[in-house]
Amino acid sequence: MAFYAYVAVGGENKILIFQMDRETGELRDRREVALGGGPGPLAVDPEQRFMYVGIRSTREMASFRIDSGTGGLSHFGAVSLSSDPCYMATDRRGRFVLSAYYGAGKATVHAIGGDGAVAGQVAEVLTATHAHCIRTDASNRFAFVPHTMPANAIFQFLFDENTGALTPNAVPQMVAEAGAGPRHFTFHPGRDTLYTSNENGSSATAYRFDPKAGTLAAFQTVPTLPEGFEGNNTCAKIYIHPSGRFLYVSNRGHDSIACFSVDEGTGALTPLGQQKTEQTPRAFNIDPTGNFLFAAGQESGQMEAFRIDPRSGRLEPLAVYPVGKQVAWVLILEV
Repeated sequence: MAFYAYVAVGGENKILIFQMDRETGELRDRREVALGGGPGPLAVDPEQRFMYVGIRSTREMASFRIDSGTGGLSHFGAVSLSSDPCYMATDRRGRFVLSAYYGAGKATVHAIGGDGAVAGQVAEVLTATHAHCIRTDASNRFAFVPHTMPANAIFQFLFDENTGALTPNAVPQMVAEAGAGPRHFTFHPGRDTLYTSNENGSSATAYRFDPKAGTLAAFQTVPTLPEGFEGNNTCAKIYIHPSGRFLYVSNRGHDSIACFSVDEGTGALTPLGQQKTEQTPRAFNIDPTGNFLFAAGQESGQMEAFRIDPRSGRLEPLAVYPVGKQVAWVLILEV
């Protein structure tokens, strides 16, 4: 098995592919996949045979085969969209692609055909402006769509894994703490806890997830910024370490990754400080081993690699790679 890093460079209409050394985190063998527009979100099926790319500037969802030998991408289909998606993810069975639309204020579901390509739209629900993310839970029965300000809520849906239908839950919305603006979320790998990055509040919130009802209840909100910081800042991505012991959120303005430890018994967060990054770290990700974190500067056009300390969770800078302007997504796969 080999590790590959995929970087969606929205300002230069391309996806970069690097091979990652699993021992050192070094990126090498740089390749480029040219696109007809600026790529945004990337998603892969559970078996990692196919990649789905939201082409935001042309309002398309493109399908690519992932070469298991080289990590290369080959285009084999696309569907037109009525709006540009800001987030995409497959359901847990790999039968549908779910998408969120920031400007249009909606979520959609597209079927995946027998050949692995995205096919027709099977569901669309209007939510509110600034819908920013959508994913299903581990049971594949529920889906959540966080919205930044002014809606400031997480929409809660029932998801039908056979038809792709989205139906509002009995409690259709979970209103966030005033001014928070939940943007993206991640599930804890071993407990019923969900965490959001709060774009407008520069914070992270921990929620208890009821796996029977499919609803959320907040129990902690923690700032992502150091005490005394007075500049402008918004949060973007959030990822949890594969071990479930550490959580990371990107700060745009402070230009850092906020690091947290996760209590094994309660899921509560304890701040570990911030690691400075390239300018405007909109996109970052953690490799599948949990050894490395890669954060791309949206404005600087460079991506920085960090080693994750397995005991403390803190980040050690390793190297900086030129990638291009307006990086929208970073994804690392073991193929």
